[in-house]
Amino acid sequence: MTDASAFQTSTVHPGSHPWTRYVAMGDSFTEGIGDPEPSSPGGYRGWADRVAEELSRTKPDFAYANLAVRGRLLQQIVDQQLAACLALKPDLVTLSAGGNDLLRPGGDPDALAERLDSVVRILAVGGATVVLFNGPDTGSSVLGRIRSKVAIYNENLRTVAARHDAIIADMWSLRQLNDPQMWDADRLHFSPLGHHTIAAMVLDSLNVEHTLKPLQPKPLPARSWREARSGDLVWAREYFVPWVLRRLRHQSSGDGILPKRPTPGPVFGPGVPLGSGEGPLGTTEAARR
Repeated sequence: MTDASAFQTSTVHPGSHPWTRYVAMGDSFTEGIGDPEPSSPGGYRGWADRVAEELSRTKPDFAYANLAVRGRLLQQIVDQQLAACLALKPDLVTLSAGGNDLLRPGGDPDALAERLDSVVRILAVGGATVVLFNGPDTGSSVLGRIRSKVAIYNENLRTVAARHDAIIADMWSLRQLNDPQMWDADRLHFSPLGHHTIAAMVLDSLNVEHTLKPLQPKPLPARSWREARSGDLVWAREYFVPWVLRRLRHQSSGDGILPKRPTPGPVFGPGVPLGSGEGPLGTTEAARR
């Protein structure tokens, strides 16, 4: 990993940082599913876009690419995104992978971490600052059954990060994610508020001053037992059963989906045109919020 201190100068401005080319790798979490934005490339915004927007505030030449595709397993991310990431010569890489593997029967957190270790080593040798995401505490969610596997994977990730001088974006300790309003209706992805909160955590992990303010979500209205069970049935029919069927058929929600920002492009804040990444570096070919 590039030593961030090597980029520091005698004058440090609020929000300053050393990075100019950021590439995000991963699955639906990094693609931004749950945070819809019609004017955004791919139709979703997400935490990675929000991080890039903040990082671009003090870097006029900042460029950002997002290679993440929903439904991808760890090996698919390696096979489909690693070479493309290296070709873009980033100095900052975020990598979130393994969550879909852990959801599947037989998902081995030790084997996954060993596979991820070689990927982080390659990225770090290239000189990039690497940010890894551990999994959130799923104890109080529909994913509670895999909590022990997530915990083991998280500990393994800390070893990987220490070995290669990577940064851990600590989702497990982000207790705000226990609030139901942080989650999308499918209970598998984060809501816009969740993505906002995660983006702020990532920037804090990078020690970058930012303008993302913590939000205090209102508690959900109290529901009766009958209303709660009715909601669970609707959720199971609309989200959980289709998800299980896709796994049994060896299908993915990302089949046929392309990365939303395959090449680096300029980044601007909400309400200002943003390069879609579909053209050469430095061009602006699409508008998004």
